[in-house]
Amino acid sequence: MFVVIMLTGAFVGPVFAPTQAETPILRLIWLPVYVVIIGLLAMRADKVIRAWPALLMVLGLVLHAYASRYWSIDVETTLRRVLAMGMASVFAVYLGVAFRGVHLSRLLMWMGLILGIGSLVFVFAFPAIGVHHGDNDGLWRGLWYEKNQMGVIMVAGAAASAACLASEQTRHRLMPSIALLVTTLLVLATQSKTSLLCLLLAVGLIAGLWAMRRGGAAFSVVAIWVGVVLIATGSYVFITEPAVVLKALGKDPSLTGRTDIWVSLMHKVSVHPWTGYGYQAFWGRDSVPAMYVRAETGWPVPSAHNGWIDLLVQLGWPGAISVGLLVAIGFLGSVLRVRTDGPKEGWWALGYFLAFLLLSLSESVLLSHANLPWVLMLAIVARATCFEPYPTRVPLAPAARAAYQQRPRIATHSAHARQRAIPVR
Repeated sequence: MFVVIMLTGAFVGPVFAPTQAETPILRLIWLPVYVVIIGLLAMRADKVIRAWPALLMVLGLVLHAYASRYWSIDVETTLRRVLAMGMASVFAVYLGVAFRGVHLSRLLMWMGLILGIGSLVFVFAFPAIGVHHGDNDGLWRGLWYEKNQMGVIMVAGAAASAACLASEQTRHRLMPSIALLVTTLLVLATQSKTSLLCLLLAVGLIAGLWAMRRGGAAFSVVAIWVGVVLIATGSYVFITEPAVVLKALGKDPSLTGRTDIWVSLMHKVSVHPWTGYGYQAFWGRDSVPAMYVRAETGWPVPSAHNGWIDLLVQLGWPGAISVGLLVAIGFLGSVLRVRTDGPKEGWWALGYFLAFLLLSLSESVLLSHANLPWVLMLAIVARATCFEPYPTRVPLAPAARAAYQQRPRIATHSAHARQRAIPVR
């Protein structure tokens, strides 16, 4: 729980670095986190090693990011954040294989509840931190720098709470219900359209799969048919009349200036299409390419607001394609596991996965160095590629004579009759 909360970026950043600048104290705070991660990996090494396909994919991404130091425009930042990304990635594999069934959803449910209550305390008791001032004045941001960060974490908590309610392994549903209520309230308080859509997609999919399982085959066929019709209709309307859809969602056609950022960044990508500018090096304060983007857009752009374009400016097309293949493997694995492990975990993996894909189109959450959404994505990949252990063998009899003793094969037809033990000689 300590590592998961640290990966959310809650409290520590806004208190120790309110200007969002990296400080030495923030780097020192992460050292105990790395020690805890190493200890957890050592304790569960037998389980983690079974997810060796995920470990190999993570190793490939880490090596690619490390190799970008040779062409990075900020070598120090690249090296420092490659280490952070590697530690978070191996912790993601640990989460995926050590917390099976509903246990990971339960952990995230408690995380959402704890941080949700903490955010409410800061909003009402310490509004200087918990409420936006200036830009987005009056909107809640809780324990984070901005409202979008709180919305993303609360979506993860809400999806986990819904999965706990839907799981067949959950006995008590009071706390998941409270957690779902708190996290949903905070998502609404951010007024973030992206977070709200992610919430509806994740919780709606989990609820739909739960209803299909409870409703039987006929209900499942009708639900799938209705879902396909709604998705096809929505896609057609969005493709033909995108401005109308965006206006209905409260967005302008430029997506609050995001399209201007993307056009400017794609010009920078065309300069270094195969290498990029180095892992996590593009958006530095002294970055010349970033200064051009900020000058073209007319405001201090902090990120690409699109995970895939951000990957392109960092690692080029090879990096984006590699991450895309990993995401595809995780998606296929989640779909194949729906029938067997879905009811146990409350269909959390598939629900969160779809919300993450939508989030990646609006926020820079792919291949992040210390970011819970990307860690949970890798945990899903680890679950999908983990090899299950062989079933344990039946223990042998302690003595040779006892090996030939069998239970009586002839049983009485009456449940009230007595059965006598048949001696074996």
